[in-house]
Amino acid sequence: MLPLLRRGLYGFGMDFYDLIVRMEQAEISPRPVVGAIVVVSGLAVSFLLWLLYVHHASADFAGRWMFLPALNALLNGLCAIALCVGLYFIKHHNTEAHRTSMLLAFAFSSVFLISYIVNHALHGDTIFPGHGSVRTLYLSILGSHVILSMVALPMVLTTFFFSLTGRFAMHRRIARWTFPIWLYVSITGVVVFVFLKAYAY
Repeated sequence: MLPLLRRGLYGFGMDFYDLIVRMEQAEISPRPVVGAIVVVSGLAVSFLLWLLYVHHASADFAGRWMFLPALNALLNGLCAIALCVGLYFIKHHNTEAHRTSMLLAFAFSSVFLISYIVNHALHGDTIFPGHGSVRTLYLSILGSHVILSMVALPMVLTTFFFSLTGRFAMHRRIARWTFPIWLYVSITGVVVFVFLKAYAY
């Protein structure tokens, strides 16, 4: 069983690597791809806003799957670490390790997004019960986190597109903006959880 699993994982890794190589070698026009990224990101953001502010969670799931907020915070933290490691590697001109780190960060963010959707679909939005300056601070962090997460999604996808298609000058240009926004969103995701853990959970 284990040898079969190893071969399956190895085969998946090679297929993914071949896909990246083919994307680098292909002459793909960036304009329609970036346009599609913006449209898909807009639809994703619209769905998340609906999930947060319109959708009402069923009471049947109250008290179930309560580990999801902690899992979300863990995934955000791991993404932030992977981003910082990726920055370290590219500063030291280790492009392969940089690519691996950034793909890992993207994987953590992707799993986070799935977990985040499931959590809000089951439990709805959590109201922060604090008052005064603590509430103001929390809402400021949450507001910046939500707004920048909407900005981060198309930027991250576009940055990856430029990298995977070999447009490294464009990749570096947009990555200067994508990296701090993505890192801020990941870190504040953990901070929001800490606030809710202290006051709401």
